[in-house]
Amino acid sequence: MLRLEKVNGKNVWELLNLQVSDNQKSFVAANDISIIEAYTAITGNGYAFPFGIYDGEIPVGFLMIGFDSDDYWQDAPEIAYGNYNLWRLMIDKQYQGKGYGREAIKLALDFISTKPCGEAEYCWLSYEPENKVAASLYSSFGFKETGEMDGEEVIAVLKL
Repeated sequence: MLRLEKVNGKNVWELLNLQVSDNQKSFVAANDISIIEAYTAITGNGYAFPFGIYDGEIPVGFLMIGFDSDDYWQDAPEIAYGNYNLWRLMIDKQYQGKGYGREAIKLALDFISTKPCGEAEYCWLSYEPENKVAASLYSSFGFKETGEMDGEEVIAVLKL
């Protein structure tokens, strides 16, 4: 059964070893960068929830949820303010194609439904325009592209 486990001192090293395939590296930041970004968001008065994705005791991926903006986020898109963000999702290359990404999104939305940072109207995310697999997966959950961009990435939103 798939589950999320907060990144901690016991699991951080195994999560740092997870990687996507070479042709996907331009689509998602490495987990070390994501964990650093979580730390800087939290210390910058923001919110970040980094999780390992586990199938039983086996780490198969990484997921991170954010909320609102932090003190250092320059040019945050308007949708960021007061809303949740599916900030990162990666499944290790050896576990792709087994439905883990889809199940991880369900777990992320379940976590957001607990309102850990309070009420919000939307969950949003962004992805590279060339990442057709991500676009299809997210749209299957009801995420809709807004026409806005976060840097070079397409923004899509889901009404909560």
